Amino acid sequence: MGILSKLFGGGTPKVQPTSLNDDNFTEEVLQHRGVVLVDVWSDNCPPCMQLEPIIMNLANEYAGRAKVAEMRAAGAPRTAGRLGVRGTPTVLYFRNGELVDRVVGFRGSLFHRQTLDHLLGEDVPA
Repeated sequence: MGILSKLFGGGTPKVQPTSLNDDNFTEEVLQHRGVVLVDVWSDNCPPCMQLEPIIMNLANEYAGRAKVAEMRAAGAPRTAGRLGVRGTPTVLYFRNGELVDRVVGFRGSLFHRQTLDHLLGEDVPA
């Protein structure tokens, strides 16, 4: 791959976050063996828009190690209600189908990387 391709993203396919809804949440998250990050977002939510590129990057960075997913709250009202989502963005962390952490509001990339690394057992000593 040439230098321009590396700089402008050519050649490597981008991994997209898994899209979740009421119908596939159980299969994609609760029955998944491993770590799953779920970004719950809503339309016209500036912090959600700010978080979107971070989620996209995490999907690529953690491909094969953790599942990164997104769920539009209005598109999955039963699941959002069952999970107690009251505001967006809400990022939920699951390990082997169990909810282990939640963050409401915008947090930067480093926060999400550190949380994923911790859940994956890849903590780096300070």
